[in-house]
Amino acid sequence: MEKLLEFSQIINSSLDIEVVRKKIIEAIVELLEAEAGSLLLYDRKTDELYFNVAVGDKAEKIKSIRLKMGVGIAGWVAKHRKPQLINDVQNDPRFFKNADKKSGFTTRNMVCVPIIRNQQLLGVMQAINKKDGEFKQKDLDVLIALSNQVAVSIENAMLYKELKDTFYEVVFALAEAIEKRDPYTGGHTKRVMEYSILIANQMGLDKDFIEKLKLSAILHDVGKIGVPDRVLLKQDKLDDEEYKIIKGHPKVGADILRKVKKLKEIIAGVELHHERFDGKGYPYGLKGKEIPLSARIIAVADTYDAMTTTRPYRKGLSKDAAIEEIVKNKGKQFDPEIVDAFVEAMENE
Repeated sequence: MEKLLEFSQIINSSLDIEVVRKKIIEAIVELLEAEAGSLLLYDRKTDELYFNVAVGDKAEKIKSIRLKMGVGIAGWVAKHRKPQLINDVQNDPRFFKNADKKSGFTTRNMVCVPIIRNQQLLGVMQAINKKDGEFKQKDLDVLIALSNQVAVSIENAMLYKELKDTFYEVVFALAEAIEKRDPYTGGHTKRVMEYSILIANQMGLDKDFIEKLKLSAILHDVGKIGVPDRVLLKQDKLDDEEYKIIKGHPKVGADILRKVKKLKEIIAGVELHHERFDGKGYPYGLKGKEIPLSARIIAVADTYDAMTTTRPYRKGLSKDAAIEEIVKNKGKQFDPEIVDAFVEAMENE
């Protein structure tokens, strides 16, 4: 009963679909005292099952396998929507032997149940190789009972992911609409986002921070909506007054985002990505670690992309020349730690 209560807490602990699925299978393996377990999700487009989560010895090696509906024990369970308890898997004619061949794992016995929500097949869940011998009917009964909770949890996580994906699509559409005003900056938003994430991953920053950084990078130039075309699209060098207008775009962007309460944690990256490590940037002249980490990362990503992009009045630099310029400005324009991470990440990629 304790383990069942723990299971209920686990599947309601997060809306992150990857976290939920992995925790579910880990809990089932422990609960049923199995050596391994897996969650196969149903791909409606291809009418196949694919290993979304696998835990246990050799688990990683089977994740590339996809099963046509009806193929293997899992495929049979998915097609017929009937739970199965099999204690002699190797001699079952439905057994898909390629999974064992690929992983080097030997499947002796298993319990396998379909995951169904509102009459829709979501996937199949299985526990493999009972540690103390054979699976019993009570093991199958427990897995069947848990599959209902798992179905609700997976559906909620999927709905959350769809909502989140829609949100990002809307944000990207807004950023790209502003970007389209200047035909020479096509793809800038996406590239700055990718470089920023590359740096953050190289630095080993946590997932929550990277999520916020991603949004800041997408929206870092949203304030350019307030820059007149005569300034934004000018093909010659800007005069002092025009440069002053351009320098105002980070504050304009921040003011726009302050109207959305849920975006308050990403404002720093938008408002402060033109600050310099030596204190000579704008809009506030912040220095060193006074500048939030997200803004220091976006500053490197934004500058690198600007330098490698060809404009009407100058040709873009090569990758190596741009990186060399970034390194020259270590400790001046940019945080040295972030420059080092950027250079290493670019070399690795």
